[in-house]
Amino acid sequence: MSEDNPVYTPPFSRAEYSRRLVETKKRMADAGFDLIICQDPANMSWLTGFDGWSFYTPQVVLVHLDEEPIWFGRAQDAKAAHITTDIPPNNIVGYSEKLIHHATGHPYDELADLIKHRGWSSARIGVELDAHYYTARAHAHLVKGVPDAKVSDSEQLVNWARLVKSDAELVYMREAGAICTAAMNRAIEKVAPGVAQYEVIAEVYRAQVLGVEGAYGDYTGLCPLIQVGEGTSTPHLTWSDQPIPRETLVMLEMAGARHHYHAPLTRTLYLGSPPSEVTALTRTIIEGVDAALDMALAEST
Repeated sequence: MSEDNPVYTPPFSRAEYSRRLVETKKRMADAGFDLIICQDPANMSWLTGFDGWSFYTPQVVLVHLDEEPIWFGRAQDAKAAHITTDIPPNNIVGYSEKLIHHATGHPYDELADLIKHRGWSSARIGVELDAHYYTARAHAHLVKGVPDAKVSDSEQLVNWARLVKSDAELVYMREAGAICTAAMNRAIEKVAPGVAQYEVIAEVYRAQVLGVEGAYGDYTGLCPLIQVGEGTSTPHLTWSDQPIPRETLVMLEMAGARHHYHAPLTRTLYLGSPPSEVTALTRTIIEGVDAALDMALAEST
């Protein structure tokens, strides 16, 4: 990655990524790890800038206390690491294509070989046991491949390092909020009796990607959700081709994303004349949200 790369503009400076690695290595030393293996796509991106929709196959960033980060993933995705990161070329390692969906072999067999080749076969290794894309099979192949290592849960070590946002990150979070607001407003404009649910969501997707002036939007980690009528009794229904009735409750949930930084929002609408119980619930919710905001403001001052 280069800050003047004509193919790709990194979202953060080299100094920002360096700061993150320093913070992570300090946490590693405090936790007693020599090496951590990050499978979580968000952690990989936060540490190195790596960006690519390739997390459906095994890929990791390795961070050793005494070394530059290593990207390890599918060979055809290695070019994305060259484009989006400053990882030294020798530290971008692609595994054999034949290991994709292999009956007995696994990419983590070659990852174990890489760890041994680097002289880390007896290292104290932290892995992300609760990461969505770190599978039980991957863990089994890793443990079998480095029997002399001490492999244990890193307990979301990088996630905790990510928790307090830098000024640079807050810029993107605020832009994500503006994108989310624009998408929600467009959805509310589209909601009307007789309009199919999917037509509302199509407008949401358009608004999410178009973004706001000076800031386009990324894909979000949560698809837009819409519940209508009886569907509002469950929180996670997606859209259908059913038209919106004239008298009904509608719930919308979505997010805006800017360089993968998200801002979510939920809104509830009522078409027609809301029943008294809905009006009473609305007042209660507003009072609760106001109380929570007052508490948050008091804690921050």
